Amino acid sequence: MRPVFLMPLILSFAAAAAHADEPTYGAELQGFDYPYPLHHFSFASQNETLQMAYMDVAPIGKANGRTAVLMHGKNFCGATWEHQIASLTHAGWRVVVPDQVGFCASTKPAHYQYSFQQLARNTQALLASLDIARVTLVAHSTGGMIATRYALMWPQAVEQLVLVDPIGLEDWQAKGVPTRSVDEWTRRELAQTADKIRDYERQTYYVGQWKPEYERWVQMLAGLQQGPGRALVARNSALIYDMIQTQPVVHDFPRLQVPTVLMIGTRDTTAIGSDIAPPEVKARVGHYDQLGPQIAKIIPNATLIEFDGLGHAPQIQAPEEFDKRLVDAMAAP
Repeated sequence: MRPVFLMPLILSFAAAAAHADEPTYGAELQGFDYPYPLHHFSFASQNETLQMAYMDVAPIGKANGRTAVLMHGKNFCGATWEHQIASLTHAGWRVVVPDQVGFCASTKPAHYQYSFQQLARNTQALLASLDIARVTLVAHSTGGMIATRYALMWPQAVEQLVLVDPIGLEDWQAKGVPTRSVDEWTRRELAQTADKIRDYERQTYYVGQWKPEYERWVQMLAGLQQGPGRALVARNSALIYDMIQTQPVVHDFPRLQVPTVLMIGTRDTTAIGSDIAPPEVKARVGHYDQLGPQIAKIIPNATLIEFDGLGHAPQIQAPEEFDKRLVDAMAAP
């Protein structure tokens, strides 16, 4: 039997060994395998030369002549759409999947003024470079906030808007959720670990459930945040969190002019900053089972699709069911 005083040391060595087995990736996610070939779009923005990584996947079989643009969320990348890319290309869609600036395999600028309009402009520039004039936007989580602004800026270019558990369905500050400074967000991001990411995703994305295939996305984030570019990654992540929390889009929904599908996991509880909110504030935010029907009523020409019992990432938690309903919803012109 080991002496009790040695147990903390043994556990510390065990934890270090476990972390040593975890992969690390470059600041632009170098070393992580994407499901389809990755391309890079170089452009100038805010006096910097930046690049957006993206996948451009051709339809399989008979093409329907339409293009879907899949927009990832804050703790996601283009790669996390892999199941939907396969389903949509088999249904005849051309599928373009960008990584936004500041995320994943794209540039992490040393200095950048983040706004949803800026990220929408970057996406529009990418599509223009590909000679794509009209698209269906499928946007998850934070991507939904970008796509909302995109649809307001270029309504004539958007056939349809599909919002998958978008954050921004409520104004957190107006409901009393406290803000963090950029420096506070940066310190929080530098302290992230695979264990913390996994625990959060288990509870919020998958409603307390876990499958081995989810681990890949944990390691994707943890490997990026613990890699050689960790300081730059954390800084950009902090600026993006600040954008999310201080630039609400809920007030823009009544102005949308494009047909909109709202796809909601009813057990989603995402509310940025609620982890530091007082209990009475935390109790009144993040209720997607209520927010979905409320927002569907204020978006003109909106359709609500609910995934009963699923969390923030229904496209990963129940991909077959999700894809069938997605493809059916997108089939309408």
